[in-house]
Amino acid sequence: MADLQDDIPTTTEVGEDDSLPDDPFVRQRPDGELLERAHALLDIHPVADGYSGLPWALRHLPWYDLELGEAAIDTDVPRLREGHVGALFWSLHLPEEPGPDRAVTAALEQLDLVRTVVESHPGGLRLVRTAGQIIDARNCGRVAVVLGPAPGAALDDSLALLRILHSLGLRVLTLAGTAWAGETGLTRFGEEVVREMNRLGVLADVSGASPDTVERTIALSKTPVLCSRSAARALRAHPANLGDGLLAALGEAKGLCMVPLTAEQTGPTVPDVADHLDHVRKVAGPECVGLSGTYDSGAVHPRDLADASRYPHLIAELLRRGWSETELSLLTWRNVQRVLRSADFTARAAQQRREASNARISELDAS
Repeated sequence: MADLQDDIPTTTEVGEDDSLPDDPFVRQRPDGELLERAHALLDIHPVADGYSGLPWALRHLPWYDLELGEAAIDTDVPRLREGHVGALFWSLHLPEEPGPDRAVTAALEQLDLVRTVVESHPGGLRLVRTAGQIIDARNCGRVAVVLGPAPGAALDDSLALLRILHSLGLRVLTLAGTAWAGETGLTRFGEEVVREMNRLGVLADVSGASPDTVERTIALSKTPVLCSRSAARALRAHPANLGDGLLAALGEAKGLCMVPLTAEQTGPTVPDVADHLDHVRKVAGPECVGLSGTYDSGAVHPRDLADASRYPHLIAELLRRGWSETELSLLTWRNVQRVLRSADFTARAAQQRREASNARISELDAS
């Protein structure tokens, strides 16, 4: 089922050694009542997780069964159900991005692997394209798998390849790391890529992009812009985190900042992650904040958030801080539904007004 390659090391959880300070606040655990409330809320409003590195992790296992459970990775169907995960965005990124001559092939191989994995686990997983299909999958007791984000380099500067990837199910494309979305913002070809993504209903992911690219994409896109792995730079100066100005602009445009559960970007504890969620909610608004587990991506995760089963611990902390049920339902589920529905609605309207673009980078960005 999986390629015969050497096992990859499992991701770790901060605080597994005894060298960390024995701080009662750092080591606090939610009480039973808060956890019970968190489970009850997630039964109604499950988690739509914005980023999973599972496809790449599975390539390194000689054998796996996600429905039975798999200890070598962070994500399997039992833990997704224990964590009340209803939808999962499966990344097509690679740990080390291939050169331009391999980017297209690598993305297609990842996409093929995702389809194979989902088809091999019909009792637990279902590949979906739309917000409505996510709900249908949940009603059937399946975890919905959404394709993306994929690296923008997979386009190979061809909008025809964007359309092919969309026809195969791609819903999110990362703009960072391309020649047309650099430090100075989108080039003319980059702007055409965003317009064509709007026409197709593919969401633009600007995590890791330059501030100029983020600003221009937010201003240009007719659909909400997504940050698949971005927290608050005011709290942690990571290059993929967003400053308050960009968070405010994202909020005004009804985009979505999906806060990653990684020690590097958000800190080593559950309260640290909650601080970022509080900050993004305050600056961008409760309708513009989401969750990004980043499990199986090689990241180190905060204590008590080691795998996909641990979401109730985070929700319990937010309940302790006074988040309302409405705010938590937006965070876990409804914001992602809104963004996907908006992209589909905009695409249907755009396809009536605009023909498919065949613009080429050599024509638009020639000096």
